[in-house]
Amino acid sequence: MPKITRNSKAPTSGRYSIALRRYWSNPLLVTGTVCISLLTLAALFAPWITSYDPYSIEALNRLKPPSGEHYFGTDNLGRDVYTRILFGLRVSLLVGGAVTSISGLIGLAVGLLSAYYAVCDHILMRICDGLYAFPSILLAISIVAIMGPRTINVIIALSIVYVPSIARIVRSAALVVKEKTYIEGLKAQGAGPFRIIGLHILPNVLSPLVIQASFIFAVSILTEASLSFLGAGIPAPAPSLGNLLLDGKNVIFNAWWMTVFPGVCIILMILGLNLLGDGLRDFLDPKTKKKRHVKKNKKTSIGRRERNEPDLTIGS
Repeated sequence: MPKITRNSKAPTSGRYSIALRRYWSNPLLVTGTVCISLLTLAALFAPWITSYDPYSIEALNRLKPPSGEHYFGTDNLGRDVYTRILFGLRVSLLVGGAVTSISGLIGLAVGLLSAYYAVCDHILMRICDGLYAFPSILLAISIVAIMGPRTINVIIALSIVYVPSIARIVRSAALVVKEKTYIEGLKAQGAGPFRIIGLHILPNVLSPLVIQASFIFAVSILTEASLSFLGAGIPAPAPSLGNLLLDGKNVIFNAWWMTVFPGVCIILMILGLNLLGDGLRDFLDPKTKKKRHVKKNKKTSIGRRERNEPDLTIGS
C-alpha cells in the first residue's frame, strides 16, 4: 500500500492566507498601517530626506513662507520648519513607543497579579484607582515639574499616568479567563500559579492589551505635545511637535505655516493610530465587528418599519 504523507505546511499556509485576506478586507487597519508606516519612515530617514540642520539659526531667512527651497517655510529663527517636523516626529515616536512599552509591561504585570491574587488586587488596584482619579495632563505636569523637563522624565511621567488604564483592561480580561472551567481543572491537577498565568491566562489577554496599547501610543503622543506646548515637556530647542506649536503661537497671524503644518502632522499621527487601533480590534476579535453590523442592521430595519407604518392620525 502506498504511504500517506501529511503536509504539515498546508494548515500553516492556510492560516496565513486567511489572516492576510482578513487584513486586506479591513480598510481601517490598512489605512492606519499605511499612515503610520509613512510617518515612521519619514522620521527614520529624516537626515537623508532633508539637507537642513534642525538646530541651525539663520536670521536672514526668518519667517519665510513655504517655497521650493523651504517646503514648509521657516520659523522665527530662520530654521527650516519641514526639517524640524521630521525630527520632531522622531521625538514623538520615541516618547510614544517608550511610554507604550513601559506602561504596557507594568500594567500587564499589575493586571495579572491583581486578577489572580486577592491581596494584590486590594493593594495594587487601590493605587491605580488613586492615580486614575487625577486628570492625566495634570498628573503628568506635576511629575515633570518635580523631576524636571527632560525627555526621560516625560517618558517616566507618562508611563506612570497610563499604567492604571492598561492594568484595568488586563485585569478585567484575566478575571474572565480565571473563571473558566479548565483553569479550575488545572488547579485541581496541581498546576502552579506561574504556569497558569504564563501559559493560559497571559495569551488570552494579549489581544485587548495590543488594542489598548495602540490607543495609549496615540494619547501619549498627544499628551507629550501638550506638555511641550505648555513648556513642561521636551525642553527647547529640541524639535518637538509641541515646541513647534509653541514657537508659532506668537506669530500665528504673520506666519501661519509654523502652526498649521505641525498641527496637521499631529492630526495625521493620532488619526492613523486610532484607525490602527480600531482595525486591530476588528482583526483580533471579529465578534465585535459582527455585533456592530447586527446592531446597525437592526437599527436600519427598525427605521424602515417605522417609515412604512401608516399614519393613523390622518383622517381620524
